Amino acid sequence: MTEPLLAPARQRRMPPIVVALLLQVLGAALTVGTAYPLASAGLTMPPLGAAFMTGAYAAILARLARLDTWWLVIQLCFAPLVVVASAASLPPWIWITLFMALVAIYWSTFRTQVPLYLSSIKVRQALVPLLPTGRFTFMDVGSGVGGVLTDLAASRSDGEYHGIESAPFPWLVSWLRIRTGGHRNCHAHLGSLWNQDLSKYDVVFAYLSPVPMAALWAKVQREMRPGTMFISNSFTISAAAPDRVVQVDDLHQSRLHIWTRR
Repeated sequence: MTEPLLAPARQRRMPPIVVALLLQVLGAALTVGTAYPLASAGLTMPPLGAAFMTGAYAAILARLARLDTWWLVIQLCFAPLVVVASAASLPPWIWITLFMALVAIYWSTFRTQVPLYLSSIKVRQALVPLLPTGRFTFMDVGSGVGGVLTDLAASRSDGEYHGIESAPFPWLVSWLRIRTGGHRNCHAHLGSLWNQDLSKYDVVFAYLSPVPMAALWAKVQREMRPGTMFISNSFTISAAAPDRVVQVDDLHQSRLHIWTRR
């Protein structure tokens, strides 16, 4: 699930996408430095070969910069894909449409460092017995396309379910999913977690990334009431051991980390 915009005070490090872009530029400079003496010797490097060399340099630099593994793949493939796409001579509107689609889906991912994660069906099933008895309120922070909300609403109609999502397209999908499914006890909100008051909810669920967990935990401690429950899918908090961990037998071997506010 995607995670809403981090509070500005929390953003102290340069976003990985900026680091990756700078490394691409440095990789291109190294490629020029390599190609120049070859050209002086009469050896000309084709554009695709230069692109692969740029990608290799950028991937090595990304490794040295300790970027996550998926950034190494992106660094390696970016320049060659640009060369191939340029050679295809596709009409400009295709690139504009693709760019707008990516913006709508991923929105602030480059800042929050939280990709679009979707909780598995088995995770949603594992959440059901963890919910309080009687009427309760539930918040999914970074609710993505609304799968957790609609599945839980179908299983436990005595709850009131809310989701907050910062990316427009996933939010729209969740809104339509709720409306067409007739889930009157579900509500999809477009916006940022950091503007939400968590004291309204008996259960708060998150499937984000390691990046915002410390800030989210501080917000949980400030706002959630005693006796309420905070559940994180897969990502834990270094400052506080969970009160309980539920192992889920899904493809990713997900773990639900559970804290009860005291």
